[in-house]
Amino acid sequence: MIAPTPVALSGSRPQTAIVIGSGFGGLSLAIRLQAAGIQTTLLEKRDKPGGRAYVYEDQGFVFDAGPTVITDPSALQELWAAAGRRMEDYVTLLPVSPFYRLCWEDGYQFDYANDQAELDRQIAAKNPADVEGYRRFLAYSRAVFEEGYLKLGTVPFLHFRDMIRAGPQLAKLQAWRSVYAKVSEFITDEQLRQAFSFHSLLVGGNPFATSSIYALIHALEREWGVWFPKGGTGALVRGMVKLFEDIGGRTELSAEAERIETEGARATGVVLKDGRRFTADLVASNADVVHTYAGLLGHTPRGEKEGKRLKGKRFSMSLFVLYFGLKRHQPQLQHHTVLFGPRYRPLINEIFKANTLATDFSLYLHSPCATDPSLAPDGAGSYYVLSPVPHLGNAPLDWSVEGPRYADRILDYLEARYMPGLRADLVTQRIFTPNDFQSELNAHHGSAFSLDPVLTQSAYFRAHNQDDAIRNLFFVGAGTHPGAGVPGVVGSAKATAGLILNQAA
Repeated sequence: MIAPTPVALSGSRPQTAIVIGSGFGGLSLAIRLQAAGIQTTLLEKRDKPGGRAYVYEDQGFVFDAGPTVITDPSALQELWAAAGRRMEDYVTLLPVSPFYRLCWEDGYQFDYANDQAELDRQIAAKNPADVEGYRRFLAYSRAVFEEGYLKLGTVPFLHFRDMIRAGPQLAKLQAWRSVYAKVSEFITDEQLRQAFSFHSLLVGGNPFATSSIYALIHALEREWGVWFPKGGTGALVRGMVKLFEDIGGRTELSAEAERIETEGARATGVVLKDGRRFTADLVASNADVVHTYAGLLGHTPRGEKEGKRLKGKRFSMSLFVLYFGLKRHQPQLQHHTVLFGPRYRPLINEIFKANTLATDFSLYLHSPCATDPSLAPDGAGSYYVLSPVPHLGNAPLDWSVEGPRYADRILDYLEARYMPGLRADLVTQRIFTPNDFQSELNAHHGSAFSLDPVLTQSAYFRAHNQDDAIRNLFFVGAGTHPGAGVPGVVGSAKATAGLILNQAA
């Protein structure tokens, strides 16, 4: 286990804190600080908490806007335990099985479940030689899970020497290789290679470029399963807000930050766009890291310099999301379905590098009523489908024009292949585009997952959990270590809280 390099906060232990942004990372950090006795105020730009985990409601349909896969309940249980409470008193998690149904256009389907015998059966039916290969891949995935998640996932990398300490083990695990390349070392069938390499897309990473360390996601799911909160992901957000407020935290909604105020090398507070000012001993940002530096700190030399540096980084793809409600539930669908299009590598290459929108797509289809029918009126179905698309820095498309067209293409595709009668049963729909990621979530280039999780932008090379110059300014969320995804941002909160609490004790 690598111990974080101590970086002391000047003065006595902080008594007050401000956290900007109420995504899972911001909420988790706010809970940890409040539970430790630091009076914490949580500022949220939008009218509801949750950040990317926002909730839309329309005509009795409930749509979780963002994260829908919970893979490490223990990290959440630990959060409640830190506050002296039990998660079960606030939130109920329901198991999802299979984890995902994977579908290809030639009709092949693979149900990815936490059942070794069933996985072996399906793999053997596709390519008997890959049964043993999968076992070896699982062993590798567990090794990187042990090293990359259990040991390093909540350890901040503030100095290059922290990276050097981790280097030998990362080299042993061939972290420089891509997820797809590593999977291909063990598995020969192309569709099975896709089945076990797509996970990096869930955290904004290109399977052909993202470090093979992210193969740990497979072991993470096999270790703890895949879960869904009863009442939707929004119910988990509400449970976390209630926990935060039950232990004395303060939440301010419709509170958009305009700037972080500083004096010398210290942050002193936050001024909102409506003119209100909040002061505190420390400030932590769950906002987009580029927005934090170039926007909220753009009036300072530090913000201007670091914002410019971060803008030169590679960013994850964006997403096009279509939420829709049907008057009849479609029971043939699993909770999570991945729909592979006719191309894999060429399409992903276009998503991450092209300046246009591909003519085909691969999709993730969410059908939460398969697990929790309460998210739609009786007998009806609530759905969302998302398509990875280029971010605005690569493809500055006019989504006010492209969005409705793209939605129609997706609905036609779903009806023709997977959801018969969709158009006739359509009650309501809405879209969320890269423009919305940029305007609603202040995401640089409309990126859905912040910095691209390639090896050269991971750990020490990611935005640090504690600013190098403004020592009482901290970061949490997808743009800092360890990265995107619910376990990642909850882990980042533990890392950041550790810096604050251990070094200011």
